Amino acid sequence: MRKYFGTDGIRRIANTDLSPSLVFKVAKAGASVLSKHTDHAPTVFIGRDTRISGTLIESAMVAGFLSYGANVKTLGVIPTPAVAYLTKKYGVDASVVISASHNTFEYNGVKYFSNKGMKIPDSLEEEIEEIMDSDEKLSGLTAVSEKIGVSENGENMIEDYIDFIVGIFHESITKNNSEDFRVLIDTANGATYSVADKIYKRLGIKHDIINNTPNGININDKCGSTHLEMLKEKVIEGKYNLGIAYDGDGDRCLAVDENGEEIDGDVMLAIASKYLKAKGKLANDTLVATVMSNLGINKFAEKEGIDFKQTKVGDRYVLEEMLKNGYNLGGEQSGHIIYLDYNPTGDGILTSLMLVQILLETKQLPSEARRVVNIYPQVLINARVKNERKYDFDKDEEIVAAIDKVTKEFSGNGRVLIRTSGTEPLVRVMIEGENQEVITKKAREIADLIEKKLG
Repeated sequence: MRKYFGTDGIRRIANTDLSPSLVFKVAKAGASVLSKHTDHAPTVFIGRDTRISGTLIESAMVAGFLSYGANVKTLGVIPTPAVAYLTKKYGVDASVVISASHNTFEYNGVKYFSNKGMKIPDSLEEEIEEIMDSDEKLSGLTAVSEKIGVSENGENMIEDYIDFIVGIFHESITKNNSEDFRVLIDTANGATYSVADKIYKRLGIKHDIINNTPNGININDKCGSTHLEMLKEKVIEGKYNLGIAYDGDGDRCLAVDENGEEIDGDVMLAIASKYLKAKGKLANDTLVATVMSNLGINKFAEKEGIDFKQTKVGDRYVLEEMLKNGYNLGGEQSGHIIYLDYNPTGDGILTSLMLVQILLETKQLPSEARRVVNIYPQVLINARVKNERKYDFDKDEEIVAAIDKVTKEFSGNGRVLIRTSGTEPLVRVMIEGENQEVITKKAREIADLIEKKLG
């Protein structure tokens, strides 16, 4: 089990658990691992979201890279997928995103991307951790004289990403756009707060934006993809055709239809896979999702003749399956969707524009498009536990017995899934079934027992 890295990099409370000294080590050790795969001083891009701690963490990270001899280009506030795209486009050795994604402002995080714009594999994270925990190894990684790295400002490079996204959708959206089609966008006071507006303007899509005034502490605060209440209300009030919500670092997207009803990642995957299959563009007629995907997706895929593959929870595992078998569409219920023909990571803006394109081309209202899949009632309850005990739920006999009992009750008419959060001290209890009240009661019982025994 890794000590620092979770399913999405390192994520902790900024300036305490995620201290500048720890970040310095992460960068220095990372540069050392990178250098094993190059014959030159590594070059690294660094991007961040709008958290107040972003510049603090960035400074420590830059110092760590430079002290080893790696060169750095800082991209400023920029969505995670834009960093991934630029990393691949310019062929730099690696990149780092400083963000805690959908978490509140006091958290921050560090995640590495390879020169292909993909999150680095677990094995490299383990190598980095090994060096971080060795004072002897770290002390030997110090550049001197002309070997010290240099840092440059690359904030203007966001324009390359804007051109890239606009280029994908310009022809179709320009051809099918309607004066009556209006979108409301919630940028979560995060990394998309400025770039989303620029892209939608260039594509000529009528839109308004809310929660686009970041102050360092309002990122994801009752807004964005994890808090859709405001967006739902304003879409109905303003009679918009569609509502779009991104998370703090811009790699996720959720939507709401014209009636304020949620369109989650599972529904967007269903809409997109049917559209791409009809156009002969769904690679191997296959859709990839995780074990957290709704049971309704299985039923949808069977009906549409789409092969459905499921992986462990985490976008990195979705991507691994896609790369391994040549698939081009996959994602998570959370709205982290990968269109591999364009970008090797989840891209909230790209995902939202794909949905816009489909709606405009097929001349459907979002409420009509979402009917392609019947989503089963689902409840997810987080049991808060001691971090060091969060992997012990399947070792406690009483907890295991309770889970087995409920699993048998729902056999054939639903399912039970218990999993540990990779980034927080939580055990997630998910149950699907036909009756919302019943599954909520059962999930609450299991979550309470887990908290009692492991909290």
